Amino acid sequence: MKSDAMLSRAREGTTVDEMLEQLADEIIRGELSPGTKLDARVIAERFNVSRTPVREMFAHLAAMGLVIRRPNRGVTVAEISNEALMAMYEAMAELEAACARLSALRMTLRERQHLQQLHDAAQRHVRDDNTAEYEAYNLAFHGCLYDGAHSDYLRELALATRSRLQPFRHAQFRLPQRPSHSWEEHDAIVSAILAGDAEAAARATRDHVLQVSHGSRHYLDTHRS
Repeated sequence: MKSDAMLSRAREGTTVDEMLEQLADEIIRGELSPGTKLDARVIAERFNVSRTPVREMFAHLAAMGLVIRRPNRGVTVAEISNEALMAMYEAMAELEAACARLSALRMTLRERQHLQQLHDAAQRHVRDDNTAEYEAYNLAFHGCLYDGAHSDYLRELALATRSRLQPFRHAQFRLPQRPSHSWEEHDAIVSAILAGDAEAAARATRDHVLQVSHGSRHYLDTHRS
């Protein structure tokens, strides 16, 4: 049985995640414009929490480049430049390409079977137009590539970069037909990995991440106007 302290930490962690997703989404959609000051007291009242999880959320938003924290000046919404976003996506593309290349060489038979089963099952989410379930699958799919590389350091770098880009990757799924196109891009990656073709796996993964970057930029540009 969990202690009260453990339950409290679990609730607080969930609250931080929920606030983070909501605020990040509002910034990317342009509802919170660059330069807007974020008041911890107001946000705490909005979500009915103390200021402690709000401060933790601010730290995550700052790490994602969505807000700027200045001593004695509070927290303000950052300007998201296309150049900075593309630089992050280029790094993500190379990291994930490296993971896919190593996965094609190092994945065990069991890991390959799991990747194939996961990918095949995701067709249902595309067919049912269930974007939320597809997005959960998408995270699991990319996690398989990180794990399949069997490189702890590379996995750590990929996870850190994905965390920073997560709000932007989330936004792409609001574009029409994006889950369907994403699944087709994943299909090329899976085929290459199962064939043991390291260079084809890297190329397909790099192309996939760059397609994600185009979708994210399109969404941002649309909501900036």
